[in-house]
Amino acid sequence: MSADQSRIAYEDFIARAAAVATALREISKAPADAGLDKGLLELVKIRASQINGCAFCLQLHLNFARKLGVSAAKLDLVAAWREAGDRFDAREQAALAWAEAVTRLESGAASDADYEAVRAEFGEDEALYLTVAIGHINLWNRLGVALRFVPPAVAA
Repeated sequence: MSADQSRIAYEDFIARAAAVATALREISKAPADAGLDKGLLELVKIRASQINGCAFCLQLHLNFARKLGVSAAKLDLVAAWREAGDRFDAREQAALAWAEAVTRLESGAASDADYEAVRAEFGEDEALYLTVAIGHINLWNRLGVALRFVPPAVAA
């Protein structure tokens, strides 16, 4: 099987693992329901998906971000957000740094210093739900990469 062939279509995964899909959808709702900005959540999902190389999740969340009105300037530079000047506000920068720390779990990642930095911008519950969102997209990334989900079409 070549790298461009899906091992299972996303739609088939959803149908065949319906209980898993339902549980993952419920987890997905919780951070926004807890009050986190949906655009900010899409940015962290995009960043984690870039790090993990999940084309399916990357395209899906770029599409969602565009629908929500996240600016093209942010979407174009999210991979290089640290060098993007003032395109990302302090809250977005803290969330993106936390997304990187939680996604890259090598030695020293998600340190106390990383957590203190995210807590400087987010309340305790917000930081908790942000962490849930990042963990959740990392699970989807692993499914998408392992099963080679084909990326969705680019949204207009």
